[in-house]
Amino acid sequence: MSAAAYAHTHSPRGPLLIMTAVALFVVMDTMSKYLSRFYPVPAIVWARYFFHVLLVLIILGPRLGLGLVRTRRLGVQLLRGLLLAGSTLFFVFAISQMPLAETSSITFIAPVLVTLMGAFFLKERVEAARWLAVAGGFAGVLIIIRPGGSVFTWASLLPICCATCFAGYQILTRKLANLESPYTSIFYSGLVGSVLMSFTLPFVWLRPQSLYHAFLFVAIGIIGGLSHLILIKAYDYAPASQLAPFSYTQLIWVTLMGYLVFGHFPDHWSLIGIAVIMASGIYIATHQQLSDRQQRAELRETTPGA
Repeated sequence: MSAAAYAHTHSPRGPLLIMTAVALFVVMDTMSKYLSRFYPVPAIVWARYFFHVLLVLIILGPRLGLGLVRTRRLGVQLLRGLLLAGSTLFFVFAISQMPLAETSSITFIAPVLVTLMGAFFLKERVEAARWLAVAGGFAGVLIIIRPGGSVFTWASLLPICCATCFAGYQILTRKLANLESPYTSIFYSGLVGSVLMSFTLPFVWLRPQSLYHAFLFVAIGIIGGLSHLILIKAYDYAPASQLAPFSYTQLIWVTLMGYLVFGHFPDHWSLIGIAVIMASGIYIATHQQLSDRQQRAELRETTPGA
């Protein structure tokens, strides 16, 4: 690797960008939870994706033209967008019923589910230590929701459904990684959610009660789209496996916002569960990073003239 390439992939910009993106996601989630007190969840999710795709068209449309919408994997793009919309729908329903920190923490089991899906659907090899991390992630979720106890309600299943949809979305994103432009993928993810939720508007739409609420409806979509664009830029500076541990800073921000805005702080059992999920996810991410390095080293050793 040249000095320039090494400096680029080891730049602090990647971690800084992904931490900025997840902090913005927390702002968007906080706004969504607030709006869920006054408006139906499908209307909130519609705004999330309608203004997302509008932002992408305004920023990228003039530069990319038809290249933004051109795809060779339309079916995969539509399914991927459907899974992301389902993930968002489950999540906003969940935060309308549950505290923000606990909901977000449970959804962070998604990387664990990606490992599980990768083993069964993509036939990826998973070592014993990673299986232990998978088990640890599920244990963390059980500690938070405590089935059979007073904390457990039907709403506790919603973030698990969210994480399952998001894990499927990540699997499809992985399959498209070297085939489609990330900007095309971000466009279709917004388009599918926007169109899908538009069918619900005649049944759920309520006029915003104030200019402030109208601003929040627009803001959640703009922040969502902007966050995804920042994520794409972060991956220009470092691979996903290297950046993944930094995404867990989202749990710090979501705990802080949940306390400052809604006056809720996780109890000690929830904090233990959050820590277990974080540890499992970070282990899987760092293990993937080490695996990627080993594969690159083996490739250099077996490539003539490398």
